[in-house]
Amino acid sequence: MFRNLIVALGAALASCGLACAAPLEVYGKLPSIEQAAVSPSGKMVAYILTDGEQRTVAVESVPDRKAVYVGGVGTAKLRDLTWAGDQHLILTASTAAQPWDVRSKRSEWSLAFDLDLTQGRVVPLFETVKQAQQSMNTISGVPEVRTVDGKPTVYVRGTHFISGLGRQGLFRVNLEKHFAVMVEPGRGRQTHSDWVIDASGQAVAQEVTDERAGVWTLMLKGPRGWREIQSISAPIDTPSLMGLGRDGKSVLVSIADETIGSAWRELSIETGNWGEMIRPNSGESTLHDPSSGRLIGSTALIGEIQTYRFFDPHDAAVWKGITKAFPGDLVTLVSWSDDRKKIVVRVDSPEHGPAYSLVDMNTGEAVWLGDEYAGLKREDLARVQPVRFKAADGLELTGYLTLPRDRPAKGLPLVVLAHGGPASRDRPGFDWWAQAIASRGYAVLQVNFRGSSGLGYDFLAAGFGEWGRKMQTDLSDGVRDLVRLGAVDGKRVCIVGGSYGGYAALAGATIDHGVYRCAVSVAGVADLRDLVTEPGFSGQRYWRRFVGAADAHDPILATYSPTARAAEASVPISLIHGRDDTVVPISHSRKMAAALQRAGKPVEFTELKGEDHWLSRGETRQQMLKLTVDFLERNNPPN
Repeated sequence: MFRNLIVALGAALASCGLACAAPLEVYGKLPSIEQAAVSPSGKMVAYILTDGEQRTVAVESVPDRKAVYVGGVGTAKLRDLTWAGDQHLILTASTAAQPWDVRSKRSEWSLAFDLDLTQGRVVPLFETVKQAQQSMNTISGVPEVRTVDGKPTVYVRGTHFISGLGRQGLFRVNLEKHFAVMVEPGRGRQTHSDWVIDASGQAVAQEVTDERAGVWTLMLKGPRGWREIQSISAPIDTPSLMGLGRDGKSVLVSIADETIGSAWRELSIETGNWGEMIRPNSGESTLHDPSSGRLIGSTALIGEIQTYRFFDPHDAAVWKGITKAFPGDLVTLVSWSDDRKKIVVRVDSPEHGPAYSLVDMNTGEAVWLGDEYAGLKREDLARVQPVRFKAADGLELTGYLTLPRDRPAKGLPLVVLAHGGPASRDRPGFDWWAQAIASRGYAVLQVNFRGSSGLGYDFLAAGFGEWGRKMQTDLSDGVRDLVRLGAVDGKRVCIVGGSYGGYAALAGATIDHGVYRCAVSVAGVADLRDLVTEPGFSGQRYWRRFVGAADAHDPILATYSPTARAAEASVPISLIHGRDDTVVPISHSRKMAAALQRAGKPVEFTELKGEDHWLSRGETRQQMLKLTVDFLERNNPPN
C-alpha cells in the first residue's frame, strides 16, 4: 500500500516551495545527450548531442577527450549510432514521408548514412548500388557489422523495387567504396523478410511472414541453397528470428507459448535440429556481441532493477563490478568495446538524474561523460517510489508515484499519467513528463494497468478484451486508493497520456465518469474502428485481441470509442497531436474535436507542425508540455 511511502516522503520534503521550481524547459527540452557509443577498439566515443532544436554528432578520443569530429545535422531525427571499425560511424535517421514514386502510404522511413572519419564527411549508405532493380537509401532495423576479408562490412535490410512495388532485401555495403549490393532478395509483395547473418557475413537463416495470410516460414541456408524448416499459421503471435545463438552455429527463435507467452529455442544451422526451450523472464531481451552477432546474454527489468544475465563468467563479473560502483542507481548497458574493457553506461540517479559514464576496466575508473539533461539540478528532481495496490477485482497492480517537492503528502492535486502501448509499461527512474508535472505542484500516478508488458504473460493476457474496461478502471482504482489514504484530493484529479495513454485520457472523460476533472490526450486513439480497419495498419489482429472486437463491424467498437461517446464527455478536454504522426494518424484527434464541438463540449485542439508520434522535435515537444501544464493549471489549480 501507499501509507509507509507517503509518510516517509512527506517527512523528507524540503522547504523551498513552488517558486523554486525549474522552468518547464529544463524537463521538456530534448535530452542534451540522446545516445553514446564506444568504438570497437575503445579508443573513441561518439555522441548525439542536442541544443534546442539542433542535433550534432560528436566524436572524441579516449581518454584525453579531444574532439575528433563535430558536425551538425540540423533537425534530422537521429535514431541510432553503430560503429563499423574505428573509422566509420553509421548514422540511422528517420523521417515521415511518402516518396512520390512509391506505392505506399505516408510512413516513418529510416535512412542510413556513413560518417567517414578519415574523410570527415557524411554520405548516404546507398550512395552507389550495384543492382538491376531500383533501390533507395531506406532501411529497416538496425545496421549490423561483420568483418569480411579483414575489413568492417555493413549489412542492412533495405528496399528494392520491381515495377514500383517495394520488396525487402538484404544489402552488403563496402564502406571504402560506398558501394552496396543486394545479397538476398525478399520473397514477394505481401511478405516481410528478415535474415540472420553469421560472423563471416553470410546469411544463414531467413524468416518470411505473409502478412495477409498470417503465415510464418523459417528457412536455413546450406550448400544447396535455402531449405524450409517450418511453416506455421500465426495470425497474432508470430515467431521471430532473434539472431545467432550462443555458439554462433545456431539461430535463436522466439516462439509463442500458451503458458508464459513466449519462449526461446536455438536451432542448429547445420542439422536443423531444435535445442532445449529457454524460458526467459518477463520482458527479457537478448544481448548479442556487436562484432560476431553471437548471443552473449539477456536483460530484463525485475522489480526495480535492470538485471543482466551473461553466459560468459568474465562478462558477468565485469557487470557485477560496474553495478557495485553505482549503488542505489539504475544502471543500464549502452555500449562496450570488443574486448569489454571500455563500457558506456547510463546511470539514473534518484538524487542527480540520468547521466552517461565511461567505465575503464583497465584502470577501474568511471569517467563522467555528461548529464542526459543539462541544467537539471538536484533540487529540480522529485522523488519517485514504486507503489502497489489492488484493483476492484483483486488483481495486484504496481506503478510509480511522484510527489512534488516541498509539499506534504496530504490532499494533493493528482495527475494520472497513463503510458502508451498498451503492451508497454512504466519504469523506475527519471521520466521527464512526470517530473515536469510534479514540479508544478501535482502528485503524479503512473499505473502498470493489466495488459502492460514486462510483468508476466498472465498479466499481459489479463488485458485482452479489456480495452476501455478494466484496463481503464485499473487507473481510477489507483486514484481511489490514494484518496482513501488521504494523500490526494479526490475532487482535484486530471488524467494525461500519449498514444494508448491518450485514449485512456479520453476514456476517462467519456466513459469512466466521476473520477477526473480534466483530460489531456496527446496523439491519442479516439476511434477504435479506424484503429482496427485502417488499410495497412500493422498488427490489426493484435489490436482486435485487446479491444475484444470480433470484426470491423462489431458494435463494441462504438461502445468504447471516445468519438462515438463525445456527447457524454463530462470534463474539459485538450487534444494535442502531431501532423506527421504515422502511428496514430492525426485524423483521430480531428474527429474527436469535431465530435466534441458538435456536442457543445469544452475542447481545445492543437496540431503540432512537423511533429511525429514520439515527440522527436524539441520545439513542439516543449509546446506540448506547456499546453498540458497550462491546461492542468486552469482546470485543476495546484494551489
